Amino acid sequence: MRILITNDDGIAAPGLKTLHAIASQIAGQDGEVWTVAPAFEQSGVGHCISYTHPMMISKLGPRRFAAEGSPADCVLAGVHDVMADAVPDLILSGVNRGNNSAENALYSGTLGGAMEGALQGIPAIALSQYFGPANATLNDPFEAALAHGADTVRRILEAAPAHSGDYHLFYNVNFPPLPAADVKGTRLSKQGRRPNVRFSTEPHEAPSGRKFVWIKGGNQQVNTAPGTDAYDNLDGYISVTPMRADLTAHDMMDRLGALNT
Repeated sequence: MRILITNDDGIAAPGLKTLHAIASQIAGQDGEVWTVAPAFEQSGVGHCISYTHPMMISKLGPRRFAAEGSPADCVLAGVHDVMADAVPDLILSGVNRGNNSAENALYSGTLGGAMEGALQGIPAIALSQYFGPANATLNDPFEAALAHGADTVRRILEAAPAHSGDYHLFYNVNFPPLPAADVKGTRLSKQGRRPNVRFSTEPHEAPSGRKFVWIKGGNQQVNTAPGTDAYDNLDGYISVTPMRADLTAHDMMDRLGALNT
């Protein structure tokens, strides 16, 4: 199996090393793991692409490349340039430092990379490691992802349909904020919404007197509804959420039928 890996935390991120270890287990001795990851951190860029300007791509070693672009850019570069002779069988994005459950999924560059893989017609999975008091100070805070990642990916690939419509499925996996030994299992979870948790801004004044604002996240320990991703993660489970890039609110199509003329 030929696997392309990317992330949004950047080429030097520790979570990418974890993902390479996971991908190597899945690819096997006869497989290949290729890395095309952002040269610099691209957290929060979602599914953006560098449509109006080119990006530099540099070979750092065998099957290892850094691109000055977003995770979606890296997938495009991997599929259509770096691995153009034989496109990957699987795309893995992550392992993100922090969860991409609930509303975080909408901003995530990690999911943006997986989404682009699905749009290219290639099986794609995003993996993220939830952080919390029980794992943030471990020697390896990614140990839950490392211990359970390969098995989780294999199980998804075994269960996934061969073809999933015009917009192919991709998968959002979040590992709970626990040591590996304390993970209870896996749950198929819907995307949740943390009540009253939103991104906001925090203003600061520079020494020059100019005003700047930092984007500020909300409390990640707030729970979501039962059966959803963050709820399952905080309850000790790995969440697996099937997703599509189709943004249509299908449940509203009949209710808004009066708009048809």
